Amino acid sequence: MKVEPRKEHQWLQKLVGEWAFEVEAMMGPDKPPEKFSGSESVRSIGDVWIQCEGHGDMCDTGTATTLMTLGYDPQKKQYVGTWIGSMMTHLWIYQGSLDQEEKILTLNTEGPSFSAEGKLGKFRDVIEIKSDDHRVLTSHMLGDDGTWHQFMTANYRRKQ
Repeated sequence: MKVEPRKEHQWLQKLVGEWAFEVEAMMGPDKPPEKFSGSESVRSIGDVWIQCEGHGDMCDTGTATTLMTLGYDPQKKQYVGTWIGSMMTHLWIYQGSLDQEEKILTLNTEGPSFSAEGKLGKFRDVIEIKSDDHRVLTSHMLGDDGTWHQFMTANYRRKQ
């Protein structure tokens, strides 16, 4: 099969490179925000996929490794991807879209609920391109009240 990259695939190439990140996350309703940092290496796979491998210290779990894949599916007309982390056993599956200005990629998924043991909740990860050398990832969960609650912010800065 011969695949021609589309503009949606080309957008993902903005993420390729070596990055350092700083995260602030709420790890529970009665806990203060926690901060941690690390690095991420993003590489292109055939100009239509990217793979993001992160390493860093995580709050209570010590060193963590994360792996995200992102691509664009022309048949679904959506961005698609996955996320796994060494600190959990759940495979997160993404579907999402880019905003009109092509600065914000919103990825919807389901994962372990923070409020109900053994149940899945709705989550949203948002990647915002601030500049060629700065991007922000925010993570949100849909609360029982029907509103989205942001629980994590990660600032990524390209290593020079």
